[in-house]
Amino acid sequence: MGLGDLVQKAVYLGIGVASYAGEKAGEKLGELRGQFQKLADDMVERGEMTTEEAKRFVDDMIHKAQAQAESTASSPTAEPRKIEILDEEEVSSPESATPAATTPPPIDQVAEMRRQVSELQEELRRLQRNG
Repeated sequence: MGLGDLVQKAVYLGIGVASYAGEKAGEKLGELRGQFQKLADDMVERGEMTTEEAKRFVDDMIHKAQAQAESTASSPTAEPRKIEILDEEEVSSPESATPAATTPPPIDQVAEMRRQVSELQEELRRLQRNG
């Protein structure tokens, strides 16, 4: 097998992967459109929006999903989003409290969540070293 054959196979592999990714993206976009359409139809039935508003809603949501997918695809080297774990004192203080975090979870759940986060961080480090 010559270098030309290897290059040709690499090009075909790249085209195949791109084609497959495009098909999968199209399938997911179709699924999203169906879900958005169902939601919009339900809202129209309940009188919460008009048919024209429902059409705009579905179109806007699909446009946002496409834009999100394009921005994600165009920046594959972006750093993962940082997650901050707050202590109980920080969660219960009025400055940092959010509606979802006004009641802290029980201590055992906090400890379990921290253990899971530590495991995930270690797994991420391992994948980054091997990747």
